[in-house]
Amino acid sequence: MRKKVANSESHLKDEIVIRELTSELLDDFLNFFDHDAFADNPAWFGCYCMYYHFTGTVEEWDKRSASENREAISTLIKRGEAHGLLAYVGGRPVGWCHAAPRKAIPRLKLYREFGVEEPERVGSIVCFVIAKPHRGRGVARRLLDAACELFTRQGLAFAEAYPCKYAESDADNFPGPLKMYLDAGFTMFRQLERYVIVRKPL
Repeated sequence: MRKKVANSESHLKDEIVIRELTSELLDDFLNFFDHDAFADNPAWFGCYCMYYHFTGTVEEWDKRSASENREAISTLIKRGEAHGLLAYVGGRPVGWCHAAPRKAIPRLKLYREFGVEEPERVGSIVCFVIAKPHRGRGVARRLLDAACELFTRQGLAFAEAYPCKYAESDADNFPGPLKMYLDAGFTMFRQLERYVIVRKPL
């Protein structure tokens, strides 16, 4: 009996819990990006998932500091203008998915090749960050499923994403692996030089 209880407690400890980003989760979001998100990819440490809220040039983005991005995303989260989902294991954030109505992601307006069909009816998934110890354990897939459920509750008609065609590393797969989307029922909507647009009716 004791062994069964121990196994049950271990299962609960490792359970993946998904929570929608709110201002109440700001500290969790910041702690994740401060310490775990890019522990094995320090070149991207300063992003804080501000990139898709930034509408300047790539050169201007490269000049921004981590503290600038941290402060800016904090302000957006407090205002309810930054959207996404956090994944928790054992009460600690281990993953992030930037998912929002397409019209709420400013940088997508600059990418005309990504398509603008029915933008008011589309929910866009643009970024995943999973802490290295938790990769390959289904965290991203749980986040993807939760994003689609969120879009459905928001009354959107399609979930859309932009995976890389030729990803060679975990960093290259930051939009989410193409196979994950196809396995989740997404289909090819348009192929570009470096990316594939995939969509799923909701």
